[in-house]
Amino acid sequence: MNQAFRLAGDQFRQQLPELTQSQQVVSIYRRGLRALQSWCVDRQIFCEEADKLRMEFESNRSASPALVTRLIKEAELKLVDYQHPDPYCIPGMPGGSLFMRNPPLPMSVCFPDGDLPPDAPKREINPDWSTAVTGGPKSGSGQVVVDFTRKNMT
Repeated sequence: MNQAFRLAGDQFRQQLPELTQSQQVVSIYRRGLRALQSWCVDRQIFCEEADKLRMEFESNRSASPALVTRLIKEAELKLVDYQHPDPYCIPGMPGGSLFMRNPPLPMSVCFPDGDLPPDAPKREINPDWSTAVTGGPKSGSGQVVVDFTRKNMT
């Protein structure tokens, strides 16, 4: 992808929230489990490997903040090494076979005069079908960019 496309995409990306150390550790642990899910074909193997991963995290539970910072950096690099070339994704999420198959129309299109029936939905929906929350990570404060090559939304 050339730089012009990268710059155009960066204009629409929402800024990621600043995470605490414990939130970063939880994020790394969850991404590790997702990477395991892509590599392990059998549930029994997945459970055994997940237990090993959990023990690795538990062994560093009482580490000092400086050590945790170093371990976070090492874990991020390790996750890059173990990333699956074609990770499993839920069918309704970006990259899945059901993603945006039948997206709901905006209420302004369904009812252009603005006269909504009483049973009309009162919530906005994100592209991944979750409820849009004002101020949340996918709050719509900017446009959501769906990256089909990485199978994620930013």
